[in-house]
Amino acid sequence: VYMCEVERHHPQLFQNRDKESFSRLEDPLPAVVGVTYELCAGIVDKPHLSLEETACEEILEECGYRVPVTNLKKITSYRSGVGVTGSRQTLFYAEVTDQMRTGEGGGQPEEGELIEVVEIPLEDSMKFAYDETLPKTMGVIFSFTWFQNNIAPKLPKK
Repeated sequence: VYMCEVERHHPQLFQNRDKESFSRLEDPLPAVVGVTYELCAGIVDKPHLSLEETACEEILEECGYRVPVTNLKKITSYRSGVGVTGSRQTLFYAEVTDQMRTGEGGGQPEEGELIEVVEIPLEDSMKFAYDETLPKTMGVIFSFTWFQNNIAPKLPKK
C-alpha cells in the first residue's frame, strides 16, 4: 500500500529502474499512508495446525484474545489477490469477551507487523465499511456485510 502511494506521488521513481533511486527519495511520504484497516489474518505455514488452530493463534497474537477453536464459525473460503497471488483465504467469525483478553495484541514487530486493535461500534459499522476515505481490504467490507445479514438481526434490540 505504501509503495503504491509512493508510485502515485512520485511516478518518476518507477520509470527509472535504478534501485538506488529509492534511497534518494527527497520527499518521503509519512508511514501512515501505508496503514490500512484489515481483519485479523495470518499465513498458514504450520502444517501440524488446522486452519482453525492457526486462526486462534493469530487472534491471540494480533488482537490479544484467547479464543477456543470451538468458538470459531467458518463463514467461507475465497480467493484474494487474483491476478497477483491468487491466495486462498478462509474467513471465520468469533465472538470475544473481555474475559478472553489475555494481552494487548499488536502482532510481532520483529516480523514487520504494526497492528493496532480497533473496535468499530455496531451502529457505525456499515458507514465505516463504505467510507472510501478509510483504506481497508475487501475482506473488511464483506465481513461487516456478512455480520449485518447474519448476526445483527439476532441481537437484542436496545
